[in-house]
Amino acid sequence: MTISKPVFDRLGFWLWVGSFLVVLGLVLWSPNTRSVVHIYRHGSEAFLSSQPLYQVEVAMGYLYAPAFAVLYVPLLKLGPYLGDFLWHALGFGVLTFAAMRQVRKVGGQEPIWLLSFGLFLALPVSLAALRNGQATILLAGACWFLTLSALEGRRAESFFWASLAIIAKPTAIIMLLLAGALRPRLIPVLALAVLVVLAIPYGFASTDYINAQYHDFFRMLTSMAVDPTGPFVPADFTAPFTRLGMTLPELDATIVRFVAGLLTLWVVLQFDRRLDANVSGLAIFLVAAFYMCVFNPRVEQNTYAMVAVPAGLSIALLWREKRAGTMRWLLAALLFATGLTSIDGRLHDLFHPWFRPISISIIALVLIGWFLTRGSEKMPAAGSVAHG
Repeated sequence: MTISKPVFDRLGFWLWVGSFLVVLGLVLWSPNTRSVVHIYRHGSEAFLSSQPLYQVEVAMGYLYAPAFAVLYVPLLKLGPYLGDFLWHALGFGVLTFAAMRQVRKVGGQEPIWLLSFGLFLALPVSLAALRNGQATILLAGACWFLTLSALEGRRAESFFWASLAIIAKPTAIIMLLLAGALRPRLIPVLALAVLVVLAIPYGFASTDYINAQYHDFFRMLTSMAVDPTGPFVPADFTAPFTRLGMTLPELDATIVRFVAGLLTLWVVLQFDRRLDANVSGLAIFLVAAFYMCVFNPRVEQNTYAMVAVPAGLSIALLWREKRAGTMRWLLAALLFATGLTSIDGRLHDLFHPWFRPISISIIALVLIGWFLTRGSEKMPAAGSVAHG
């Protein structure tokens, strides 16, 4: 046992790293195969030539803030091989180190096993997004770092990670709003991060051009809605209804998103108040990532990579609970199997896009309930003095 245990402790971690090394090999072999990075290159090329970035009518193609086009220019200049290599490595590195920081904060027994098992469970759901080079990976890592930095009251770190998250994807504003609600003293820092990101493009192009891009950018953001006739197939909570031919009206979907947002805020505040400070960051980011995947109207199947790693680490944490024998097995199996629904074309056609919002919702809601129960067990009894 003294020989085999370290191997199994690290098996999941090395599978995570090894799979990514295979991804890097595929990127170097064929940069444009199964990749969305060409969209980022196109955005930077359009920015450098002062061409329109957005297709507002179809809301497809380049969907990022103008600052993304600016900051991707150095990678564009490095070419499709080295540039894509560094882009993939950036997203993977940020997400992996965020998970490692979270595990160090959780502490407890066998932290290496906790990280390894969590990454192993998350790998199938995450692998396609890692292969495609999607900004979702960078978004997940930046938002996770922002969560931890905000809870610790680190202003400079919060500013940096908030800026990077907004650049990665505009949906990061959800995490900034939650961070501001958790730590109101950071609101000026978070607002400054948004202003800096908005201001970055003005240093590299004419004011008239940037103003026109922001006009199209905000028009595009406000026009995104549930449209089964359009080219985009959403994989959010509306997908199961769409699969059954029951398209939800836009107003009804908006009401559901709003109510879910209020519930998310309430749960996050409860976690911050009730849970141990070493665990609250994981629980809070899990809830935020769940909302950003299931209730974001611009969700596709690979977006669920954002919630995969926090869900995997949460299940690994749950694994320590002896009372949760059956539940932990079911959650682990469901998360791992969810990522396997696209390994074959026939399976993909059968499960896309309705299955992931259902399976991830089941996993997240069970874990949220477990975190709430865990928090209530640590609350002081009625009539006791909470702070001595």
